[in-house]
Amino acid sequence: MKIEQKIYNPKDGWVVVSDNKLNSKAQLVFVFGATDLLKKDKHFKEIKKFYPKAHILSASTSGEILGNTVTDNTIVVTAINFEHTKLKVAQASTKSMQKSFDVGAGLAKKLPPKDLVHAIIISDGLGVNGTELVKGISSKLPKNVAVTGGLAGDGARFQETVVGLDIAPKKNIIAIIGFYGKKLKVGYGSMGGWDSFGPERLITKSKGNVLYELDGKPALKLYKEYLGKQARDLPASGLLFPLSIRTEKGEENIVRTILAVDEKNQSLTFAGDVPEGSYGRLMKANFDRLVEGSSGAAKLTNETSKNPEFALLISCVGRKLVLKQRTDEEIESAKEQLGKQVAITGFYSYGEICPIKPTVTKCELHNQTMTITTFKEK
Repeated sequence: MKIEQKIYNPKDGWVVVSDNKLNSKAQLVFVFGATDLLKKDKHFKEIKKFYPKAHILSASTSGEILGNTVTDNTIVVTAINFEHTKLKVAQASTKSMQKSFDVGAGLAKKLPPKDLVHAIIISDGLGVNGTELVKGISSKLPKNVAVTGGLAGDGARFQETVVGLDIAPKKNIIAIIGFYGKKLKVGYGSMGGWDSFGPERLITKSKGNVLYELDGKPALKLYKEYLGKQARDLPASGLLFPLSIRTEKGEENIVRTILAVDEKNQSLTFAGDVPEGSYGRLMKANFDRLVEGSSGAAKLTNETSKNPEFALLISCVGRKLVLKQRTDEEIESAKEQLGKQVAITGFYSYGEICPIKPTVTKCELHNQTMTITTFKEK
């Protein structure tokens, strides 16, 4: 596996970070950048000129990851040449959250199952129900194949996210990449680092990813009581106070983050499902534990794939808003576990996709986690 990386910023233009001169040898290119920059067709044309024979997967972000650093208002590019791995790709468009399961299932069916090792999904971050999307994908993939990836971001604005596969990025696109070959070793891990506070409350009314009532009380009103003055900045301030969801006793908790609020219905819309009858509890930031969570996610990947050549890091925008100037620390802590040899890219997202544990392939939508996928060819 050979890797080449570049970064674009409006002041300096394109800057080469690591130059393997892949050009037409590149088979896959990850492109992560600020929404406004990615929407400019000229940048996609420039990248296509750099790597004319590669599949180009692009997504808008809430912050770009390259190497040890996190940047804003840039485009980061990572081109990969695989020696023993083949790729299959597909994309679809959706304009209805209610169709998320069907779109996911349809994309998965486009990946031939023979020799499929892993799949990565990158989705629009606002026009999709991530939980249903993941369920749809998982329903049509072989049981031994895991899915990782994430939902595109748009800073803390929540206005527009864009994704593109071999096209200039645009709204409502979901893309999937299948990786094929017996010599490819994939690791994955996801971990949070938030502290719970307040009582656990029963979700008494919800529909899909919309929460209406907790303990029979209007969800938005109750949520505002906990946030106090910070409630004025919803939905953005909600990123600092995610909701932990427990469906059954003994099950792993899933974290959900707010995408929107509805004053009329006093409801909250989350990035994934909040099932009626499950239990919810508010969470708040713990700086040190967030950084430790990133290191922990990297350790989990090492359980199945040590000394990786490439790592895709997808972390939640809520973590970035909390960590602020310490954001680089969670990237550095991951790299310490992954090793000096690894090439890193990724982005801050509106949702992360990964199995709960590296020993299982059943996939879940997460929020407020650091999710890492690593690749190595034997």
